[in-house]
Amino acid sequence: MEARLAFTDTQFAKSYYKNMLANEMLFHTATAVPFRTMELMKLRASQINGCGYCTDMHFKDAVHAGESAEDFNLVAVWREAPVFTAAERAALALAEESARIADNPHGVSDGTWAAVREHYDDEQIAALVAMCAQINAWNRVNVILRTPAGFYDPETKTARYRDLQKQ
Repeated sequence: MEARLAFTDTQFAKSYYKNMLANEMLFHTATAVPFRTMELMKLRASQINGCGYCTDMHFKDAVHAGESAEDFNLVAVWREAPVFTAAERAALALAEESARIADNPHGVSDGTWAAVREHYDDEQIAALVAMCAQINAWNRVNVILRTPAGFYDPETKTARYRDLQKQ
């Protein structure tokens, strides 16, 4: 598959990405939500949204940071996998429901919200909600553009497919 547009080569996208990346920095510097939880959420939303690029990226980023490949391989079946904490399960449910918001006219269920409230404080919940919005935005950009999956390099934080296209 080939991307529909060299999005990041446009001036608009450069400005857009600069702001999106500034938001990403907040998740790493201004929140007490664990990295593992954020990557679990990003991976699950990306799977649901059919974003191959982000699914590849967040699996690789997590494993590169030392997270268990086995655990992250089980994200799609998190309800059946005992490797996730109750807090992670609440965050995964929130990520799922945020990605499937069109399927439920009331948005996130009261049960999921109660589980999130049980495990996180207001500051953390604000970050979780923002993370849901952020990953859904990234997913939509990449799905619309058909950004190819499988070429993300966690060492450089870039996609190697541009190099392959030049060959």
